[in-house]
Amino acid sequence: MKSGFVGIAGRPNVGKSTLLNSILGEKIAITTEKPQTTRNVIRGIYTDDEAQIVFIDTPGIHRPRNKLGTIMSEKALHTFGEVDVILFLVDEFGENSSEDDRITKLLSDVGTPKLLIINKIDIIGPDRYRKIYDKYVDTGIFDDIIGISAKKGSNLDDLLCRIKEMIKEGPMFFPADMITDHPEKFIVSEMIREKLLMYLQEEVPHGVAVEIEKYEEKQDITNISAVIYCEKKTHKGIIIGKNGRKLKGVGKSAREEIEALLGTKVFLELWVKVRENWRNSDFDLSDLGYKE
Repeated sequence: MKSGFVGIAGRPNVGKSTLLNSILGEKIAITTEKPQTTRNVIRGIYTDDEAQIVFIDTPGIHRPRNKLGTIMSEKALHTFGEVDVILFLVDEFGENSSEDDRITKLLSDVGTPKLLIINKIDIIGPDRYRKIYDKYVDTGIFDDIIGISAKKGSNLDDLLCRIKEMIKEGPMFFPADMITDHPEKFIVSEMIREKLLMYLQEEVPHGVAVEIEKYEEKQDITNISAVIYCEKKTHKGIIIGKNGRKLKGVGKSAREEIEALLGTKVFLELWVKVRENWRNSDFDLSDLGYKE
């Protein structure tokens, strides 16, 4: 039996969470088309007859604009030195992205074995793929380069085989049927935040946080009460929407997905409160679980 930890790194919106969900066959990390969707380090556990691989999906590495952004990037960079293999994801912009160049430079100083993963091969033409491939071959810092489509599931078996070759024999860290070490409450709060990201305008989504205030499991139903925090009073009105329609839409969409996760009926109650400038407040970041 082999076992090891694998960090998934890359700039925002490159497909890290989609890759993790595809490998596990379950949704444990939220995904949207908006960048910086992932805020916390998400651990996903893949187990088969040959190996147990603990994947660590990190927040997208970017130039931070506030304290929350700084924390997110620091969490991602800290992961590099604590894993057995690093997967660095790039996509169709990998040839000319300054952010990818910056991350490549950071990785060049890390001794951990590294795989360059070119994602979204379903939409990249062969000429573009070759240019991206050649660029990263020339850096000389990657043990291998693999093209995949996280969304379509293409070449994921090849990727898993390559990872198994790189990790060592070791014990299982988690039970075989466990796919994440995050509690259900955390996943539920992330599902609510995902729906907010999908429903809201550009200026609002990254200023919202979700806190579960009540999580009560009964025989036939789970009662959940959650608070949505935003940074401005005007944002509160946008989240609620005219006659409460937007908030009802978020709640309905989130409830349906939470019911599928939990396998039971769910009563979901959402409240919206203002916490001005919480992304730059040490107290608020700690209170909401983003900072220790």
